[in-house]
Amino acid sequence: MTTFTDRHGASHPLPAPGAEAQVRADDRGHVFHSWSAQGLIDPLPVAAGEGSTFWDYAGNAYLDFSSQLVNLNLGHQHPDLVAAIQQQAGRLSTIQPAMANDVRGELARLIVEVAPEGFQKVFFTNGGAEANEYAVRMARQSTGRHKVLSMYRSYHGSTATAISLTGDPRRWANGTPDSGAVRFFGPYLYRSPFHAETPEQESERALAHLEQTIQLEGPATIAAIIIETVVGTNGVLVPPPGYLQGVRELCDRYGIVYIADEVMVGFGRLGEWFGIDAYDGRPDLITFAKGVNSGYVPLGGVVISERIAQAFDTTPFAGGLTYSGHPLACAAGVATFEVFRRDGILERVRDLGERIVEPTLRRWVDTHPSVGEVRGRGLFWAVELVRDKETREPLVPFNASGADAAPMGAFAAAAKKAGVWPFTHFNRMHVAPPLVIGEEDLVRGLAVLDEALSVADEHARS
Repeated sequence: MTTFTDRHGASHPLPAPGAEAQVRADDRGHVFHSWSAQGLIDPLPVAAGEGSTFWDYAGNAYLDFSSQLVNLNLGHQHPDLVAAIQQQAGRLSTIQPAMANDVRGELARLIVEVAPEGFQKVFFTNGGAEANEYAVRMARQSTGRHKVLSMYRSYHGSTATAISLTGDPRRWANGTPDSGAVRFFGPYLYRSPFHAETPEQESERALAHLEQTIQLEGPATIAAIIIETVVGTNGVLVPPPGYLQGVRELCDRYGIVYIADEVMVGFGRLGEWFGIDAYDGRPDLITFAKGVNSGYVPLGGVVISERIAQAFDTTPFAGGLTYSGHPLACAAGVATFEVFRRDGILERVRDLGERIVEPTLRRWVDTHPSVGEVRGRGLFWAVELVRDKETREPLVPFNASGADAAPMGAFAAAAKKAGVWPFTHFNRMHVAPPLVIGEEDLVRGLAVLDEALSVADEHARS
């Protein structure tokens, strides 16, 4: 019998070897996967998970350095979250959102208590894309305007308005189903569209570009600007000094709603309850999902400032969802707050990020010819891989696929073979393990990635 050993040293049986064949057959025969050419993929059957590790059916262990989709903040099978769901299911499995529910109300209160000053209420959704959809709807209904500005390097979800606002190539095949979407260039000093040489220049010039976009589009037509506080999949782009404060000033000047998309960085990823806490951006609406309950049951939402909430005191909000604030999801969310506070999650994320991750990754810039830049905060980092440090030519082209993407595929394969499941996107490798990862596992995982970078180095000019 194949077994796996959990973090407490206990052994657990894995499903019988023949079970993998059935999983593969069912998946390949009947599951339609997202963002994929169905006949060109071979998904890994996963048998079990615990903490920062998951196992395949052969008993191979993988350190989860992507937290699945940067959502598994408290790791696989956290006993407190599992127990909270079980207990809630035994008492009240579901109830419609028009009725009051104890765990829904408690979670809303807990979220508002840790949100920046001036936030009052929470509208719950089933995930991040819906959260952004409804934040935009609130902005439009409260301002009477239609356009929404978003960055080219962004991802806001795959539903109609969310994919229209998304900047990365996943938008291309979907067109722009929401006619109000307008894009602009955000700050990205390493590949500055503004030819800036310092973070301060990048901030100043990016804000000037944004204001010009506002003026050319017509301020009176713009309902909102939506910005990932730290751009996630599209580069872990940390805002330069003063940028988010400048966005706030522009929104005040032109009567625009500022939406902070915190779907990926909220709930501890940067060592803060909300990423915006690290940058003092003061948005009007904050969207969240993923880390609020580690995705154990789908949940997202919008944290609403008092100013926006008041617009709907006597005017009905035109929107709703059957499963808004589902009790099972909210129970896991309440448990998440308890774990964060009891175990000092925010403090440990800041410590591990500053003491282990940042110095390790910065050394790679000196030791690997393929590492052009590293950037990030907490347990959320990007390693930009290049062919040439002087020209900053990416290791693989933008939106590369097939043979063009082979160097990144070879790097990822080397990491997986050594027991670490990485997060890669275009020419970048992201470091985003569960926030509960043990220090020993974190160091070991970084060492594996360090070794795997030798594969990327083969394609770089030293």
